[in-house]
Amino acid sequence: MSHSITVARLLVEHLALFQDLTMTNGVLDLACGSGRNGIYLARHQIPVTFADNNEVALARVKAQLADAGLAGEIWQVDLEQAGTAVLQGKSFDAVVAFNYLHRPLFPQLKSIIRPGGIICYETFTVAQAQFGRPSNPDFLLSPEELSHIFKDWKVLHKYEGELTNPQRAVAQIIARKPQELSS
Repeated sequence: MSHSITVARLLVEHLALFQDLTMTNGVLDLACGSGRNGIYLARHQIPVTFADNNEVALARVKAQLADAGLAGEIWQVDLEQAGTAVLQGKSFDAVVAFNYLHRPLFPQLKSIIRPGGIICYETFTVAQAQFGRPSNPDFLLSPEELSHIFKDWKVLHKYEGELTNPQRAVAQIIARKPQELSS
């Protein structure tokens, strides 16, 4: 599977959702890697915090932002540090996550998005194994798993199936956090 530097189609198609948000704390680009999606948002005057554990990747993101005259926060963080709540005390208007899955983070992700904010998540499903990597079930969603995690949020978009260019099996969700969650 080749690594594309193009922006995720899901994000491009739903850019207006981010532009319509009242931004107070910006967007968290979770496990941002090359930063392609967050940089796309920054080009549309949306404040972004780029979070990743890879120092080299974050240095490249910082350089790309500087070259383009864009602002953005760089946050080097180990999102998978056992027994810690790395996102605790943070607050964002939205979170974007692509091609990344660490299940213990979901409760934290849901809590750091402010009421009315959105999650935009796309990652691989168990059907991905037929196309190659990743094939480890720890990094693959079960059928309807993403929908179940955000069942108490207003789903604005969801898809589960195959996409092409490159061929892959994914689940996508864009959901809005309710203004008030009932207990």
